[in-house]
Order: sequence, then C-alpha cells, then structure tokens
Amino acid sequence: MDSPEYAELLARLLPARRFGVVLGLERIRALLDRLGSPDRRLGTVVHVGGTNGKGSTVAMIAALLGDHLRVATYTSPHLSCLRERIVIDRELITEAAIVAAADRVRDAGGDELTFFEQLTAIAVVAIAEAPVDVTVLEVGLGGRLDATTAIDAAIAVVTGVAMDHEAILGDTLAKIALEKAGIFKPGQRVVIGASGEPAAVPVLCEAARVAAHVTVIDDDAVARVPPVALPGAHQRRNAAAALAVIDHLEALGVARISNAHRRDALARVFHPGRFEVIDDVILDGAHNPHGAAVLVETLRERGIRPVLVIAVSADKDVPGIAGVLAPAARAVIATRYQQDRSLPPEQLAASFADLGAAVEHAPDLAAALVAARRHGAPILVAGSLFLVGEARVLLLGAPADPFVVSDPPAR
Repeated sequence: MDSPEYAELLARLLPARRFGVVLGLERIRALLDRLGSPDRRLGTVVHVGGTNGKGSTVAMIAALLGDHLRVATYTSPHLSCLRERIVIDRELITEAAIVAAADRVRDAGGDELTFFEQLTAIAVVAIAEAPVDVTVLEVGLGGRLDATTAIDAAIAVVTGVAMDHEAILGDTLAKIALEKAGIFKPGQRVVIGASGEPAAVPVLCEAARVAAHVTVIDDDAVARVPPVALPGAHQRRNAAAALAVIDHLEALGVARISNAHRRDALARVFHPGRFEVIDDVILDGAHNPHGAAVLVETLRERGIRPVLVIAVSADKDVPGIAGVLAPAARAVIATRYQQDRSLPPEQLAASFADLGAAVEHAPDLAAALVAARRHGAPILVAGSLFLVGEARVLLLGAPADPFVVSDPPAR
C-alpha cells in the first residue's frame, strides 16, 4: 500500500537514529504524560525481557490468548516492515493508524526523542485507541532503563540471560542479569524463564524478591509443555514461560484458558524468522553466541548440516558467533544485509577462515544464495534478523517498506 503519509512517517523517523541508543525513563515518561497517559489504557500489561527468546515468548502468549481476548503486541526489531512492531488482534497496525498515532506523538514533542522512544510512544497511543484486553510489550535493550519499563505492567518476564551488548549492559553475566531484572517492580507477578545461562537464575531470583508472586521455570515445568510448533528444545523452554504468564493472568481474573486450547494454540503458533523453513532454506535470527548455540542444538536434533549464509552486525561478538556456527556448517558464505550496521563480508569471512572453515563472501543476500546453491541444500540464513527480513522479502514477497528504517546500533 505505502501511502504518501506512511512514507512521510518513515522519512520523519529516519533522522531520529542520529540520537543513537539513549537509555533512561524520564523522557518517555514525560512524553506519555503530555499525551494524557495512554499507557494507563492498555488493558493488562505483560512485559517481556531477556537476552534470547523474547519474540518467541511474546508470540506464544498472543497465540494462547488470541481466541479469547483482544491482544496487542509491541516487539522489535521488525524484519521488513515497521508495522510488524505493532500487532493488534493478530493484524499488523494499518498505515493510517500508525500515522495518526505518530502525528500525536510528534505534536507532543516526541520528535526530540530517540527512534525507539518515539516508536514506543507511537505503539502506546495506537494500542490505547484500539482498545485491547492485554498488551504484551517486548523490551528493546536491557530492561532497567529501556523505554518500555516506563509503562506499568502487572506481569514481568525475563526469558533468560546470556552475554550480549556487553558494552552497554555490563561485562559479566551477573551485571547483565541485574539490568534485565530491572523490569521487576514491587507487587508484580514475575516469571523467570529457562532460556538463558543457568548461572543467571539466582541473580534474577534475588532481584525478584520485590515481586508479589514469582514463578521460576524449571525442568519439570518444561517437561509438562505440550508439543510446540516452533522447532527446537529451546522453544519448549520459551513455551513454559508463556504458559506461566497465562497462569498469572488467570490468577488476576483476566483470562481463563483451557488445557485443550493451550495445546491447540502451541501446536499452531508461528513466529517468522525463527527456524522458519522455506523450501530448501532455513531462516533463523540467531545473532549472539548463545542464540547460535541454541540454533546448532536444533540443527543437530534434526540431523541437518547446512550451507551457512551469514551476515552479522558489527557490534556483535563475531568470533563467538563464528566459533559456534562454523563446525555445524558444510560451507560458509559471508555476506551483509543492506544497512550500515552490517559487518563487511570480507571481515566476516576472515573470522570463519581463522577457524579453518570453507568460506566465501558475497556482496548481498541474492548473490550469497546463488553461491550457496552451488554447495547444495539445505541452506541456513542466520546471524541477523535484518538478513532474515531481507530473505523473507526475497523468498516470500513479505511486506517491505519503501526504504529501510531500523534501530541505530547499540554502542
């Protein structure tokens, strides 16, 4: 569709990237107050943080609730279309609705805030107008000072903690865990997931002492999870956290979801770009060493040794990602996604070559797929959700914005 007004909104948001990533709650809280506190009209709010598994957990919560309640989700980043970030009743927000919300945010002075702060305010305004019964908010970066934390939530989830964004969140697992646990607030119901490093769980539990009720996902909880459509043992861990959220919503009197419906919803849940199979190509957004290790675990479960097409953001732990993925691939094609955050293919290829991998490099995804097909199927596209987004447009004709507008690098 791409109306002129929507294209104008994208062009207006693009310069906000110059502010970079600025963590803090004061600016977004003041903006929401000027807007008349629309965050008070989001229904029951569920706040989902963690290093990996956030998006899948949000998708599962929405699937579990969607046949019974009006549900909105706010997630990041998007794969190919900005409107993916705001989904209301299983539908991407319309161009008209996101433009209207963005105009209100701009008129309240929002254009002086960062890209992510503006989008968070736009999402809140749009969802408040819907209205909905439950809103599920995904943390953008960290937790304690992420813009979404300015919004009161009845339930907070940390799916798990692993090393990522060390320059911003801290150089140890404990420091990162404390930042993630910063979404926990007095009186909340809290879920501590099992999708991260086990060593972080005691730190999260200690931080969760402020909460009114705490659920810690353990092996028994994971074992009770019914079959999940999303592939990989890690998705059962994410599903256990999502089911715990449903239990808390039932305790609050918000929902009543039968066991039969829980089984049905998890058996059909879909989350694009997470071990998504398109003919002979697998798409997975693994973008840190822990996520890469989970991906390799899923490949081994299925007996797959693919040709790897990979692009990685320059601010990521490239040697760590390469060290995990290289042994699992028959050959590697290093490429880039079409944004300035992407590491040049030659540099990425060098990281794999240092490990003795058979590696080539290609200037873009289309060329990389041609090179990969010379090695045979299956092909795995991984290393960045931005690359996965490009692949979904190329292979599926997924909705795409007229030009790329994405979050600035986290430095």
